[in-house]
This record gives sequence, structure tokens and C-alpha cells, in this order.
Amino acid sequence: MKGLASLFILFLLICSVFGQISYTIPEEMSKGSLVGNIANDLGLQTSRLTSGKARIYTRENGEYIELNRERGVLLVKEKIDREALCKQTTPCALHFQIILENPMEFFTATVQITDVNDNAPTFKRSEIHFKISESAIVGAKFLLEAAVDHDVGINDLKSYELKPTDNFVLKVHSSNEGDKNVEMVLQKPLDREKEEEISLVLTAVDGGEPQMSGTMLIRITVLDANDNAPVFTQPTYKTMVTENSPKGTVVATVTATDADQGSNSKITYTITNTLDDVRKLFKINKETGDVILNDNIDFEESKIYQINVRASDEGGLTDSCKLIVDVQDINDNKPEINIMSKSTVISEDAKINTIVTMINIEDKDSGDNGNVRCYISDHVPFVLKSSTNNFFSLVTDSELDRELASQYNITVSCSDEGVPSLSSSVTLTLQISDVNDNAPVFERSSYEAYIVENNTPGLSVFTVKARDADWNQNARVSYILEDSSVNGVPVSSYVSVSADSGVIHAVRSFDYEQIKDFQFRVKAQDGGSPPLSSNVTVKILIQDQNDNPPQVLYPVQTGGSVVGEMVPRSADVGYLVSKVVAVDVDSGQNAWLSYKLQKVPDRALFEVGLQNGEIRTIRQVTDKDPVNQKLTVIVEDNGQPSRSATVIVNVAVADSFSEVLSEFTDFKHDKEYNDNLTFYLVLALAVVSFLFITCLVVIISVKIYRWRQSRILYHSGLPVIPYFPPSYSDTLGTGTLPHVYNYEVCRTTDSRKSDCKFGTLGPQNVLLMDTSSSGTMQRLQSKKTILDEPDSPLEVSIGFFFHLFLVIRLCLFSTSDRY
Repeated sequence: MKGLASLFILFLLICSVFGQISYTIPEEMSKGSLVGNIANDLGLQTSRLTSGKARIYTRENGEYIELNRERGVLLVKEKIDREALCKQTTPCALHFQIILENPMEFFTATVQITDVNDNAPTFKRSEIHFKISESAIVGAKFLLEAAVDHDVGINDLKSYELKPTDNFVLKVHSSNEGDKNVEMVLQKPLDREKEEEISLVLTAVDGGEPQMSGTMLIRITVLDANDNAPVFTQPTYKTMVTENSPKGTVVATVTATDADQGSNSKITYTITNTLDDVRKLFKINKETGDVILNDNIDFEESKIYQINVRASDEGGLTDSCKLIVDVQDINDNKPEINIMSKSTVISEDAKINTIVTMINIEDKDSGDNGNVRCYISDHVPFVLKSSTNNFFSLVTDSELDRELASQYNITVSCSDEGVPSLSSSVTLTLQISDVNDNAPVFERSSYEAYIVENNTPGLSVFTVKARDADWNQNARVSYILEDSSVNGVPVSSYVSVSADSGVIHAVRSFDYEQIKDFQFRVKAQDGGSPPLSSNVTVKILIQDQNDNPPQVLYPVQTGGSVVGEMVPRSADVGYLVSKVVAVDVDSGQNAWLSYKLQKVPDRALFEVGLQNGEIRTIRQVTDKDPVNQKLTVIVEDNGQPSRSATVIVNVAVADSFSEVLSEFTDFKHDKEYNDNLTFYLVLALAVVSFLFITCLVVIISVKIYRWRQSRILYHSGLPVIPYFPPSYSDTLGTGTLPHVYNYEVCRTTDSRKSDCKFGTLGPQNVLLMDTSSSGTMQRLQSKKTILDEPDSPLEVSIGFFFHLFLVIRLCLFSTSDRY
């Protein structure tokens, strides 16, 4: 190179072998200087460096090189002093890795630092003293301290000069190890009487450009004759010491002899090394020549040491030797685990062989002590793979499932092959992020809930609960009522479902008599994207409440006529007078009916069956018993609280109708009132008569038509399906009447010969009391229709008008007779 400026010209050397790249730069480059275009040399786009968050990873002290992602270049971060960084080691290089993520990649880079001549040769001491006898023979050698130049190569120490050269000349010897021994050789005998002290200047010059030099002053005191110089037993000694040996350990002993006698034969040993590390680690016993360990010695710092020893006698004669100390390694360094790059969170749907963490392992020991094996904890879905020497990648080995394990603590352990083996470990915590891969699951496969009828709208009926094994938003469950219908009505008009809690509310008040149960489906949907869902069937059972009183079917209560039953005075005990028939549309015990009489006199003539409602005599009729008996029957259900209905049954105790009639002739009415009443009764009689005749004609026409249709059906040979009146059937199957019971009481003029007939269809027996009918009562009995069909509306109408007609006539004639 020509000139100092040429040393700062960048010399770039790129080597692309096995993913490695190398550069060469001189030391002392200013901060921000260009090292190389790493993007082009690695064949990468600058955008990849930015997106991959490219960075430099190095384990060496200090970061001298930095990466500019935007430009894709390497720059000098701190000024580099090669001597401070590598001392005498050549070549001097920085080693680091370029780490990229998404996906993870790394490249090895090396920057070699070349030397510039920035250090002058220096001597340990600026001045040394020799005592040389005047009898020293020509050719006597005097070892001088060598100069030190921290530069290397051509910038290192090149030559020495000694001035003046009247008595001494300089000789430099190069050893096989590359060291230079500087000797001052006597070429002209000394004469103390002419010159008692001599001053010489030793100059050391390096080979740099411009050259740099250092000097040392040599002062020589001329003594009287000392004819023999010390001589070592061997020029080179070799020994071995184990690293970490305790201080004070004797490494070796060097021995020199002097043929002189007296004080001229007394030898002093000194270490002449100029490097501080040797003088720091070793010391020598000046009298015995024992080389002693003065500090802790570390194989990782230096594997071999060369100690230069000088033996001097009192006459100033010297000899020198070398002690080579080999340091033996012991396994005193654990493997160092360095995390180059890692992910703390990984998705549970990550593919197999996804890189999670990149690790660098280093062991400062050598040989088997530095061979490292690494492994991870068992039973984890990860595996440790070796990418290059001392570089490992932690990758997924099987599919992940956050629901089985949401976090892994992975322990990476490394051990060397030393004896005993040393190991180290590091624990990596890895969170598994959730993916919506689980649908909500209901606690039950189906639900049943009960609600009492007549509930308040908005009442909470039941709660469905579903759980989602996912996490966070993916596990947030919403409840949705699926569209369906109940009896043709949307289910949403019956119930609603709280989207957050799953609480089912009744939208309306339910009536057990209208609907006993219904079912619908509820869907549970999570908050993932896309959402997952499941559904469940919910059945609502309506429970009965005692909200309906009993309904009396017989006797029919009318306000226009006096209806009663007649009991002959000769009736036996247990004589069936009538039967109260009632039903309750409730169910269960709410429909269990019981019958009892209200206001029973002391000598009661009648009783009613508690369960069947049959009114019977409980004793013989006497003459003291009144003709007209008014019985009040209470029908109660078994609900809580109980509900009841009341029916009045008029019973006539008489052997003939005349006795009954006489009871009705005792009434007295006002004349003026009777006139008005008579007018209205006549008018009503006319209207009713007209309606009665009209209905009679219509029903006869209908009967004839039905009879003809039945005959046609009969001749056609088709099966006849019997018809059951809906008004008399227990459609719910829960009442007290599984069948319809009709009673027909037939009496002749002589009531003692009356008989009872059961099981006939048609209206019940009634007694119509007419005071104008010469004291006689007519018995009306309806017969079965031709087809045994239920009464049509016209039949009911004509029966009603007929009864009304007779009542009006009875009232009219009664009024006219009394006044």
C-alpha cells in the first residue's frame, strides 16, 4: 500500500459457501463507514430485510457492525482497534449472524479486520543497566530486552539498531516460534581504565509506512574481570500445567551453572518476557529458578505460554533459555444456551415443522469437554433440530390443541461430554393462541321444564347452558330461539330466550286446558369467525292449576220454569230421586269431584252420594214431610284451594199431581199487577207459539231428509260410523264422567207404580206444573231419533220453545185462576 490514506480504502471479499459471507476491512475506520451490501451479497430484497425484522446477533463483546435495513448494507458502528480486539492473534475477524423472521432464517457473516501501522515499537523499560567485566572476551553475548509492536504483519517490528558500535555490535536471532532474540555482542575488549561507563542507544524500527520506532538507553558499567558466564542446562524447557491450578503451584525449575567462584558464580534468575500476561501469570524464584504460578490460568484464554528466563551472575554475564508451558484443559465451562430468536405465542393450527425458537449453543472447553448434546423435555409436541454446528431450531412436531394445553413450559437442556459432564438448561414459555375449532356443547342432550298455568307473562321458566372449550371471543356463547311453530303459531309467541344467559321466558300466560305441552329448539352459537353452533330440544310441560269450577250438566238450571222431581210417599229407603251430573275441565285431583247437600234439616229425607252425585231417600216419607222439597247440592273439586258449583233440585213429595198443584194455588198477587202480567204473558204466548210451530215444521223436514239419506246409505252397503255427541263425551279423559248418563223417570197417574229406566239417550225427565190443566201434570219424554243422532240446534230450539210455551201457559192460567 502507498500512504496512510490507502489503508482506509475498503477491500471487500465476498465468499458464498454454505450460507456464509465474508468481508475484509482495515481497522480504525470511522463510524458509519460502509462494510458491504449484505442484501445483494445474500441475494435478498431490502423489503425482505425490513419485513423480516433483520438484525445482527453476536456473542462477542460489543457490537462493531450495524445493519441498515432500508439500504441493505452493513456499516461500522464503532471504531475498531484491531490490537484491542485481537491482540497478536491473526487473522482478526468479527463473526456474527444475520437473523430474519417470518419465516425464520439466519446467515453467518465474517468481517476480517486488517492491521494499519498505528503502533510504534516500544520497550518495556526505557533504560537498562549492565555490569560487564573488563575481562569479558570478544564475542561475549548480552541479551537485551526485545521491543514490542502491537501491530502485525509488515507493520510489526522489523529491525534493531545499536549506536555507537565502538565496542558492541547487535545481533538478532529469529526462533522457530517467530520470536526475535536481541543480543549485544562484544567485538572489542573493554578497558575500565579508559572508559568506566558506556552509554548505548538501542532503536527498534517497524516495517510500516511511514516507519515508526522506539528507543531504549543501555548503560554499561565496566567491572573487573569475570571470565565465565552462566550456562543453562538446556536451551528450552517444556512443562504442562492444568488450568485452574491453585496459585503457588511450581510449574517448572530452570537451572544454570557458572564456572566462576565466589560472587561471580552467584546466579540470579529473572523473567524477561515483555508481555504483561506472562509476568502476571508467572513469577520465578531468583535464587532457585522455580517458575511459580502467580494467578489463575485459563485454557480458554491461552493454550500455551513461552517464558523467557535469564540467568545473570554478579559479573554481569548472562545466559537465557525458554520455558514452554502447555495448559491442559479441564471441563470447567458449562454449555451456554443463547436464544437467538423466539416466538412467545403460536397458533394452535400451526403446521408441523413450524420454527418456534432458534438457539445457539457454545462451550468454551475443547475436545470432548466442548462437545455438546441438547434435548428438550418429554411429552411436548415439539422437537429440537440441529441446523448447523451449535445451532438448533425448536419446531413443532405434532398438531397443537389449545383446549388440551394452552401453555407449554419447554425446558431445553444441554450437556457436554466431559468427565464429569456439565450441563445447563433454559425454560421457554410458549402460549398457544386459540382458533375457533370447538362448537358450543349443551350440558344435556335435551331439556324438560315445567310451568304452572296462568303464569305471569315474562316469567323465567328455565335456563339452558352450553359451554365452549375455546377461549375468549371464540367461547362467547349466544342463545337463539330457532323458528318453529306450535299449533300453527310461531313459537316466539310462546317463549323467548335471553341471548346472553340462555334464560327461557314465557311470553304469554298458558292455559293447561288449551295446551298441555310443546317443544322447540334452542341454538347455541359462539363468537368465532366463522361461528360454530349446536342446538338442543327443550320441552315445556304445562302443569294444571285449579282455575275452573265444576260445571253442572244435569239438572239444567233455567230461570223460566219450575223444574223438579217427584217422589211417591211410598218410596222405599234408598229410592233414586235424581242424579247430579257435573264435570271439571281441570285434570288430576283438581278434577276429582265430591257432592254434598247444603242446609240439611234435622230429619233429612234425602242424601247425595259423595262420589256419584245420586240423590236418594234415607228414610221413609211421612205425612209431616212437606210436598215441595228444595235441595241445594254443592259440587266441589279436590283442588287447592277448592272450587265449587251449586245446583238446586226441586223435589215434589206426593202420590199424585193434585197434591203438587195445590201448593201452587196458595199464592196471592195484586190485581193491578196481575192485569199487566196477564197482558205480557198473552203476548209472549203468541210469539212463542209462532216460533214453536216454525221450528216444529223445520225439524220434521230435517228428520225426513235424514231418514231418506240413511235409507240410501243402508241400501248402498257402506259401513255406518256411529256418531257420539261431543257435548256428552269426556274429550280430556280427566273428568268424572267417562260416559254419559241419562235418566228417564216414567210415572203413570198412579205414581206408586212408577218405574225407572237408565241408559236412554235424550233429555231428562221434568215435571211441568200447569194450574190450568184441571190438576193434572203431563209427562213429557223424548224418544230416540231414527238414527240415534244427537239433538240438532233445531231440536234444541223446539224443545226450548215448547218448554217456554208450557211455562207461559202455566203462569197465565195460574194468574187467571187466582184472580
